[in-house]
Order: sequence, then structure tokens, then C-alpha cells
Amino acid sequence: MASKPKKADAAATRDAEAGEAEAAKPAGRFSKKLIIMAAAGVLAVGGGGFGAYKFFAGHKKAEQQAEAEKKPAVFVDMPDVLVNLSNANSDRTQYLKVKIVLEVPDKAVVEKITPLTPRLMDAFQTYLRELRPTDLDGSAGLYRLKEELTRRVNVALAPDKVTAVLFKEIVVQ
Repeated sequence: MASKPKKADAAATRDAEAGEAEAAKPAGRFSKKLIIMAAAGVLAVGGGGFGAYKFFAGHKKAEQQAEAEKKPAVFVDMPDVLVNLSNANSDRTQYLKVKIVLEVPDKAVVEKITPLTPRLMDAFQTYLRELRPTDLDGSAGLYRLKEELTRRVNVALAPDKVTAVLFKEIVVQ
């Protein structure tokens, strides 16, 4: 009879191990599902919060832009610039005539620009004389020209700044 309890104990041990294994599997599956659901919930709440932040922050930016637009822009006419373009490969000399207007945020900057006009004209002349006719091809060329002139004007006027450099007329001949 001693052998019978051993078989019963062995069967009980196997049943207990099988029960533990089965109990462990659903718990493991349940914890993975729980983690995935929790992560999805965190992402949904975080995404909703981010969307709300962007939505309401966008309204603040629109209000700031509306306030900035209420101030009328001030324009400063610069003297006409006429330069010959750099063209090493051709015998024909080409000229560039530009009428430039500076857009400034307020009239106080205009008073600071007036005495610095010779410095600005020098910056324009120096840069424009180095251009080749191909540098001015297309709207991309004019955009680069505008950006570079704006940068040079802002360097000359530092700490004041101009809003934009505008072209009234551009002639390449």
C-alpha cells in the first residue's frame, strides 16, 4: 500500500503543476493585454491633450498676428541702384537696375535708417556687383536676392531690424 500513496502523490503533483501552468498562462496573457490597453489609453489621452494644446495655442498666435497687423507698416524708399553684373565669360556687359523699398515695423526705425543710408547703399552695391545674370533667373533667384539683402540690411542696422526688402522695379539689361 505504500506504493499507492506515491502514485496518488505523483498524480496530485502533476495536477497541481498543470494547474499552475494553466493559471500562469492566462495571467501572462491578461497582463500583456492589460499593458497594451494601458499604453493605448495613455496615447489617446496624450494625443488628445496635445491636440487641445495646439488648437488653443493656435488661437493665441492668430490673436498676436491680428495685433501685429493692426500696426500700419512703414515703407522707406531707397535710392535707385544701377550696377554692372559680374560676367567673366562674355564680352557683353550687363547691367542691373533695382528700386528697393524697405518695410520697417515703426517710424522710430525710419529715423535710424536715414543717417545710415550710405552704409546700406554700400552694402547693396557691393553685393549686387558680384551677382551673375544667372543668379537672378526665376523667382527662386529673386527670392534669394531679397533674403540676402534683408540679411545685410539687418546686419547694418543692428539692433534694429527691417521687416522685409521689397522690389519696386528690377531690370537686367
